[in-house]
Amino acid sequence: MQISKNKKHQYFFLLIIVIYNIFNGGNSNFFIQINFILLAIFYLYCLKDKNYKAHCYFFYEKNKTVIFFYLIFIFYLIFQIIPLPLEILKIFSPKKYFYLKNLSHDINFSPITLSPVNSYFQILNYLSIFLVVLILKMIFFTFKHQQRIYLFLSISGFFTALLGIIVYFKAISNIFFYNEINIYDAASGFFVNRTVFAVYLIFCLLASVEFLKNHDTSYSKNTNNYFLSIYVRLFIIFISIGIVTSFSRIGNFLLVTTIIFYLINNLYFDKIKNINFRYLLVAILLFDIFILGLYFGSEKILDRFLFLKEEFSISTLENPGLSRLEIIKFSIKENNNFIFFGYGSGSFETLFNIEYLNNSRLFANHVHSSLVELIGELGLFGLILLLISVLKVLNFKKKIISNNILLLFFLFTLLLFDFSLHIPIIQIMFTIFFILYTKKN
Repeated sequence: MQISKNKKHQYFFLLIIVIYNIFNGGNSNFFIQINFILLAIFYLYCLKDKNYKAHCYFFYEKNKTVIFFYLIFIFYLIFQIIPLPLEILKIFSPKKYFYLKNLSHDINFSPITLSPVNSYFQILNYLSIFLVVLILKMIFFTFKHQQRIYLFLSISGFFTALLGIIVYFKAISNIFFYNEINIYDAASGFFVNRTVFAVYLIFCLLASVEFLKNHDTSYSKNTNNYFLSIYVRLFIIFISIGIVTSFSRIGNFLLVTTIIFYLINNLYFDKIKNINFRYLLVAILLFDIFILGLYFGSEKILDRFLFLKEEFSISTLENPGLSRLEIIKFSIKENNNFIFFGYGSGSFETLFNIEYLNNSRLFANHVHSSLVELIGELGLFGLILLLISVLKVLNFKKKIISNNILLLFFLFTLLLFDFSLHIPIIQIMFTIFFILYTKKN
């Protein structure tokens, strides 16, 4: 069977998403660089096609303001890594100037960011997000293409969850380069962190549910379509088990929230009442709460959803490290010293090491609140530029807000209570779904 040119382009883009997934969500400077190069080359290759180029130009004409503000935001990030004379640096970052003045050797120039290398790679990461938007607008432009992305994410979620489940139950301890080192004794798949694993699977679950919702109402009931819907239902079961066995409180909370949201929407707001779809949602809810909840301990059914429990726990003599709440409080305090222009993207670990220079027992490379960390990294000036770009995309249109209400809830929850938004694959997932949901209008 001959594959069309458009399918080849789509499959290559989805292959890049697979690379993000396999290598810990692209969460390292090396893979941020590799993924940026792949996306940039692919984008330039797509521009050679007249139709794709026309789609890209149409998107540019419709979204000039958004692109303008986002590019200003990128230039602001570049400004953070440009070496400045100390007298000028003193104006933009008095705290950084204070650090440098306490060094034993003379320094004449220094950037605003505390970690120029990490900030440079974060610029590449933000550019990658922009490239993903452009590529999506160029090569995924029909309902069928949208369904193809949903199906791909469903399959990806199935294999990712399956790996996590197999390793969790200790059927095998090594898969390719993956070596199980998990202090939580929980499923984490290709990811180092179980919460990132769970949040990624949440998006795969969301894609699976959207696929079935659209599939059942838009396709004729032939044999191939029937079996395809059966497969996706099977994928949902494994994805749900993967989220549960991650024992991520925020992951389990978002799982139940997602199902309840779709159930309420099906009961009261959908114009076409799909009874089979409703039964599926109820089955997932019962399967998760009762069967898996009882299997892993009835006393843990509610405990799995109390995602603030760890945030408000205080360190003890037995566990002398900083608690999540204490790290957040530390970050808020330090943010006041970098309030306007920030300390640079990816620089929190450097800031933490400077302030805890004489205490080798304590270590933190991220704040357990993406919002607090973003304010610290970007400063108010950079954060405002980023927010303007996001709000301009939403444009406050009722239909778009309605379609994206669940994503906005995800965004709000993860911004306040988790660090997953700093992981490239999670950023890409948000970008994909915001673009796909906007296409509906």
